[in-house]
Amino acid sequence: MSSLQIDAVLSQIRAMQSQIKGVGGGVGAPQNDVAKVAGVESAVQSPTNSFANVLKQGLDSVSQTQARASDMATKFEQGVPGIELPQVMLEMQKASVSFRAVTEVRNRFVSAYQEIMNMPI
Repeated sequence: MSSLQIDAVLSQIRAMQSQIKGVGGGVGAPQNDVAKVAGVESAVQSPTNSFANVLKQGLDSVSQTQARASDMATKFEQGVPGIELPQVMLEMQKASVSFRAVTEVRNRFVSAYQEIMNMPI
């Protein structure tokens, strides 16, 4: 991390601390007041918005896009009426872009994990 990124993170932390102090009076603040800071309350109360569920939904969406593209390509190869080459190419490109996006997200997660593991205690 560069010093600019570190400074930006520190300023965000300080801003959040000042918000927390303003909402609930500091460390001894009730949990429900702290959860209201930055709109966290709805995410805390709703188990359907967990990180694992969001990640699973994203991966399922990519999988469905790839399956739809593969199915459309197979139908085009078999000569099914109503399936045009531009449609097939568009679906294949959508699947390719979504897979590349998931790969990039995975790479970012791995990089963040490695940075955290290399931090001194």
